[in-house]
Amino acid sequence: MHQKKEKYQASSSQKQKRNSPDINSQDRKGPQTREKGAENKSRGFKEKSSARKDSGSEKRSDVAAFSKKNSSPRFEYEDDYIFWCRKCNLPLLGEECGICGNKGEILHLSQPADVRFCSPYEREILAGQLISSFGCDPLRERLVLLNKIPGEDKTDEVILDGFIFGVLRFELSEMDYSFEPSLQGAKILIKCAEGRKVELKKTNRHLNGKNIPAELIDSFTGNIKAGDFVLVTAGSLSGYGVSYINGADFTDLKRLAKPEAQSKISAQSDTGVQPELISLSESESSPETGAKVLRVRKVDSSEACLHPEVPDLRACIDANRKHLQILGKNAINTIRGIISRNEYRDLPVYVSFSGGKDSLVVLDLAKAALKQREFKAFFLNTGIEFPETVEFARTFCREMKVPLEEMSSGSAFWDQVEKFGPPAKDFRWCCKVCKLASAGDLQTGKRAYSLPEKEVTNAVAYLTIDGKRKHESFSRARIATSETNPFVPTQLNIFPIRDWRALEVWLYIHWRGLSYNPLYDLGFERVGCWLCPSALAAEYARVKDLHPEMHARWNAFLLEWAKMRGLSEKFIEHGFWRWKELPPKMLRLAEELEISVLPEEKAEDFEIEVVGGISPCKAGGFSVEAGIKGIREKEAADFINVLGKTVYAEELGMLLVKTGTGTVKFFSNGNLLVSSETKEKAVCLFKETAKQFVRLSRCTGCGICKKACPVGAVSIKEGKPHVNETCIRCGKCMESCVVTRYFDKLVPGLDKKLKV
Repeated sequence: MHQKKEKYQASSSQKQKRNSPDINSQDRKGPQTREKGAENKSRGFKEKSSARKDSGSEKRSDVAAFSKKNSSPRFEYEDDYIFWCRKCNLPLLGEECGICGNKGEILHLSQPADVRFCSPYEREILAGQLISSFGCDPLRERLVLLNKIPGEDKTDEVILDGFIFGVLRFELSEMDYSFEPSLQGAKILIKCAEGRKVELKKTNRHLNGKNIPAELIDSFTGNIKAGDFVLVTAGSLSGYGVSYINGADFTDLKRLAKPEAQSKISAQSDTGVQPELISLSESESSPETGAKVLRVRKVDSSEACLHPEVPDLRACIDANRKHLQILGKNAINTIRGIISRNEYRDLPVYVSFSGGKDSLVVLDLAKAALKQREFKAFFLNTGIEFPETVEFARTFCREMKVPLEEMSSGSAFWDQVEKFGPPAKDFRWCCKVCKLASAGDLQTGKRAYSLPEKEVTNAVAYLTIDGKRKHESFSRARIATSETNPFVPTQLNIFPIRDWRALEVWLYIHWRGLSYNPLYDLGFERVGCWLCPSALAAEYARVKDLHPEMHARWNAFLLEWAKMRGLSEKFIEHGFWRWKELPPKMLRLAEELEISVLPEEKAEDFEIEVVGGISPCKAGGFSVEAGIKGIREKEAADFINVLGKTVYAEELGMLLVKTGTGTVKFFSNGNLLVSSETKEKAVCLFKETAKQFVRLSRCTGCGICKKACPVGAVSIKEGKPHVNETCIRCGKCMESCVVTRYFDKLVPGLDKKLKV
């Protein structure tokens, strides 16, 4: 299990290894669409149009073109499983149980398979969902594991007793949690549930995946709401489904399904009398089936029960002790093996300590591995860290007697956020401003080791032991045991726990008795910057509970930022600010909630601000990011064709230019992203793009460029240059322009900003 293989899968679909086949790919999309459909049917039993009021169909092709992501091969983990001891009822990291000696059964996990213990707060959420939905919580003191799976936001498989009990989701539409049972989970809940129960009449019909009419239902619990997951029984069959209606409406539907009621309705229709419930649509009822009340997801005649053994965390550690010892030994050997190489023996050594669980384990391992070697922990304080994280990092290092070098970015984030706007998942300028600058300063740390100052080269100047793991995300799946830092080439990163899952990390922490960041027990899966756009909305909601003053400051900025761009408060509330280019799931959510995602364009004085220089891209190549003021997106769309083939998606607030050397993306909020395959090409393309923006902003309407164009592609409209699709990009209009000729004086210090 430790010799973990990596491979690429040419297909974009994941291999389907599942322990609970009823939790399928359709279920994982989230219940928003399903619930909305059910909700529409509950409102007087009338269908409601789902067409968006303010969007035209003529724009759909442009939107689709922008929303489509590159179809690149996705990494797949072969170690997407753990073992489970059926006798001791415990999860196992290795095949053999350290308590009874029996071999465990394989428990397959959805990828990336970074299974972990359910935290106390998450356990409260789960219990609250079970009790509010079904009136019971049969799990009590059992060990519960969570395995994150793809979803709209925080989405986890709930695992206990060696099977998947269900899926716990945070719904962005409701900004709250929901719980969907698995087939086995539903069977266990049926035994103690006091609500959300539906009993069907015995039937020989195939029920799985079918819509059920009122005439086939014996009882329907009154607390059911349209869109709820419900527990279903039908004779010897049991399982779960989704309700189309509210429980209060069932009596009316039942009455409507009776033959005498149908006759009465017919008679009323003949006399012109409007019956009370005649508004059932043809799609919801038919002479054969009647009104549809629920959809059955999965039912069968199998039995399910909880394991009689209820072990605790100590037993789990005992069952995995041997495996943990091997894990620790291998990680220590990895650290020693690399730092002992001749070329690294005299270099300073740091442990990257963020205050998180992974860096905590790495620091403990480094302390064991480097007994004869001086090292320091370094903590990059971005200025937007949780106060709990800052306090823990300082306290833990002090108690462990490990020298801590804290590098603070101070108010850098708040100083820059007015220029660049809120950071986004696809525009993380904050990392450059708050992290990379400080990380680069680590080179000065070698002076503390009395080493001679070296020339600035790409040679390794110091070593950093880091806690990155490949199971954290698909983007980290390919990390090697050691790599030079692409942002700081003189830094060599060592990843001794790259193959560990979160469960192994947590078992190691508990086995070693290490204190850890209290935020993990309060509902946070990650403990980075508290306003990070990559954080889950579920976690951001916790910030409001735990630190209302911090949340209020950031929310006030976001609301003002949105107001200036004509965006609604709901745009902020539902987390749309976390993307510049909205992914399909967020576009669907915006349509469902009828939230406009297109900012208004505002006229401003021209300004260009580069964010931190050139950066390597995760997908390959290099990029330059900047903030542009004083250029309207539509103005740019009418002109930037001079650089390359241009596509403008007004509905998405984005302009895309494809050139022979790379791509240019310009967003309606002023963010600019230029990318190419090499540093040199990225810099060159960025400068050319900047020249065109300066040219557009400084244009006097003299018309020299129009005269210089050999194909008549340039025109002057309302004092601004326009370039149409006939442009051959010969560059003659640029050569003749006074603005581009004096570009270096108009935008001084650009090379310095680009760090070239």
